Amino acid sequence: MSTQLAQPAPPVPDLLRRSVAEAVGTGLLLATVVGSGIMAERLAGGQVALALLANTVATGAGLIALILTFGPISGAHLNPAVTLSDAAVGKTRWRDVPAYVLAQIAGALGGVAAAHAMFGEPVFSRSLHERSGGGQMLSEFIAT
Repeated sequence: MSTQLAQPAPPVPDLLRRSVAEAVGTGLLLATVVGSGIMAERLAGGQVALALLANTVATGAGLIALILTFGPISGAHLNPAVTLSDAAVGKTRWRDVPAYVLAQIAGALGGVAAAHAMFGEPVFSRSLHERSGGGQMLSEFIAT
């Protein structure tokens, strides 16, 4: 019998680890947002305010959990706009931005697909709601 100890696995490169955290975190966030929206709409019985409240509470709780979970690993940007803003103020290296953004896009697509699949919806489809205009842009800016 050999008495040698098992060698630890080589460390995962830091950018890969952070990018995977961004992909998983973004995927979980989008699955939470989309999934809670679908569920709220189905359970609210046409009461739009109730559906919006349920979606908002679920999203807020999910976002807090994801920030606490992934914040220490990657910063929990979970959004390309946040990554770009973080790089603009010098907290994220510009050379890391492409990996973060690609991971966030992949995670977002995966999260939306997972939420739709869980609720028996088409995995990807066009929205039936028009969302445009200055108010929409302002709300997206403030939310980001």
